[in-house]
Amino acid sequence: MFTQMMQSGLYDFFFVFLFFIISIALSLIMVTFNALIGPSFMGEKKTATYESGMAPIKTAWMQFGASYYLFALIFLAFDVDVLYLFPVLLVYQRGTGFDELTSLILFLFLISLAIVYAWRKGAFIWR
Repeated sequence: MFTQMMQSGLYDFFFVFLFFIISIALSLIMVTFNALIGPSFMGEKKTATYESGMAPIKTAWMQFGASYYLFALIFLAFDVDVLYLFPVLLVYQRGTGFDELTSLILFLFLISLAIVYAWRKGAFIWR
């Protein structure tokens, strides 16, 4: 059976299939084991909000200001933009032409322009 699998090229996928079956079996065993021997009572502490081991001060439904979300979105956008710089720098290391350098400078200029715009609009002022 294994010789047929090796000849047909399925031998490499056999280990992937075996890993898949073992992971599903282990997951089911752990969930079942937890359901059988784990505590099942619901107390006051079980339903309380858990935050770093500290007792909660207020309710979990408190409102955040829109500036927090705006700051988070700006951070996420610039974080993704910086991630685009890594492949560009790897290509630039190979000693490519002048066009790539101008594209990189234009990209950095646009990112800088967006940061200046957000700064002028007051997005980085924490109120």
